[in-house]
Amino acid sequence: MTKERNLPGPSAGFPGTHRHGMFMGQGGKANNTKETLKRLWHYLGGQKRQLAVVFIMVLTGTGLSLAGPYLIGRAVDTMVGKGNVDFAKLAADVGVLMVVYAISALTVWIQTYMMIGISQNTVRNLRKDLFSKVQTLSLHFFDSRPHGELMSRLTNDVENINNVLTQSTTQLISSIISLIGSLGMMLWISPLLTLFILIFTLAGLFLSKRIARITKKYFSAQQKELGELNGYIEETISGQRVVKAYCREAEAISKFEIVNRRLNEAGIRAQILSGIIPPLMNCLGNISFVLGAAAGGLMAVKGTMTVGMIAGFLNYAKQFTRPINDIANQFNMVQSALAGAERVFEVMDQKPELDDVPDAAVMKNVSGEVVFKDVDFGYEKGVPVLKNVNLKAKPGQTIALVGPTGAGKTTIVNLLTRFYDIDRGAILVDGKDIRTVKKDSLRSSLGIVLQDCYLFSDTIRENIRYGRLDATDEEVVKAAQLANAHSFIQRLPDGYDTVLTENAGNLSQGQRQLLTIARAILSDPAILILDEATSNVDTRTEMHIQQAMQQLMKGRTSFVIAHRLSTIRNADQILVINGGKIIERGNHHELLNKRGFYHHLYNSQFRRQRAV
Repeated sequence: MTKERNLPGPSAGFPGTHRHGMFMGQGGKANNTKETLKRLWHYLGGQKRQLAVVFIMVLTGTGLSLAGPYLIGRAVDTMVGKGNVDFAKLAADVGVLMVVYAISALTVWIQTYMMIGISQNTVRNLRKDLFSKVQTLSLHFFDSRPHGELMSRLTNDVENINNVLTQSTTQLISSIISLIGSLGMMLWISPLLTLFILIFTLAGLFLSKRIARITKKYFSAQQKELGELNGYIEETISGQRVVKAYCREAEAISKFEIVNRRLNEAGIRAQILSGIIPPLMNCLGNISFVLGAAAGGLMAVKGTMTVGMIAGFLNYAKQFTRPINDIANQFNMVQSALAGAERVFEVMDQKPELDDVPDAAVMKNVSGEVVFKDVDFGYEKGVPVLKNVNLKAKPGQTIALVGPTGAGKTTIVNLLTRFYDIDRGAILVDGKDIRTVKKDSLRSSLGIVLQDCYLFSDTIRENIRYGRLDATDEEVVKAAQLANAHSFIQRLPDGYDTVLTENAGNLSQGQRQLLTIARAILSDPAILILDEATSNVDTRTEMHIQQAMQQLMKGRTSFVIAHRLSTIRNADQILVINGGKIIERGNHHELLNKRGFYHHLYNSQFRRQRAV
């Protein structure tokens, strides 16, 4: 549909350029992390039984791994004790140790297997809710935002959440349990050495926390730039014909390089800074391990600890620092997922299209009377597009809307379909204010053919059937015949089963338009809206469409937006719109006799046609 206003969105440069910051919270600083975690838990909480099993497996596996160092220490003491080595006891200790580690490995496999299912189900529900939410949003939402950036939220951001749930959740739980268990065993073996280890660990945690505060905003910036890049790519590819037609390949590449460089810089800042944490923790851990081993050796010489106790303590010290390192290694993914989750929930928090009023009526057996009463409207507050519009269309009449670009013709259609709601006045269909009826029942009584025809990547048959999903194959063919599309469909290799490429790139513009007209015919509407329906077809095809339209418009109220004034000579009423107001009204001959704005438009167009 032709947009007759200036909305924030793609700029007037070349395809793909668009403004930044269309969503709130896209800046460097993240929103409420606690609220984001709470909302993610809402999706996880639906699988409490599975999560309980995973927790039991994590608890069991971590507990068994905590028993390992103790068994190792006992085996060491068996070998270095006084007198002969008790090989039977040593073999028993080794056997128990092997069983412990085998069961621990099994629990890790089980928890990983189950967590994959949990995360996939969670992301499936999240993706479903996000897509469902998108379907409830108003056209103003889509008109004012880059589509590629929105798609990035549906794909990249959701996938980041999936990766963290699959790879990080159990590891974080295991790390916490291992951290607490290892600390307890270390205190039991030697409180003094434990205090020594804790000093280095706390120093590392303090530094990590300081770094984490900085990296969070960089990861949010990285996700934002990734969305911008996806939006640019999607828009540029969609507008590739325009890019090539105006030889703007170099400019497109240059613009891409700018956006790509911003993403590169944001990614480098986020990854390098967060990458400091793991080696920092490893360095401090290794230092504390070496010093702890030296201190333990001195204690063994003095006889206050056995060699086995030292070996066990050092293993527990490793198990104590490793979870911290694991958390640090997962930090990048967690930060990225939280930033992505915030962007996902940001879309979910957008206000949906206005709901029906509680007692909204269902429109049935619509005759097609349409009345506009003192209608005012603006897409943006304080910028009126329509001013005090009054019109009446009797059932079966054809109303033509003409005027210069941006006058408000398409806006009238947007208001009739309730794609937007009026600011003042009322719009009545069969005497009912359309704000008091269910939108679905209103739109079901409308048939719309737009200037920009959109077809889905499916068969021709199913694209036509989109107008009425319960239509039979015979009804689909009949609709195509009325739209004069049947002959060219039969010439295609697979006829009605021909699969269309994206946006029907394997058909001509005229053929695509004929299919959208067939779709509207199949829907059998009481009110028909034709928004420049023949503007993209040749003269011969237009003649065929006009013939089909004459049949289609019989008995139906029709609103026709047309720049070719020759196509609306037989309209019952022609409304001339300029500056958001209806400045003239009447039939073709009446308006010509007035010798006003319509007379000027018609004659100037007629002179251009004769010149051609």
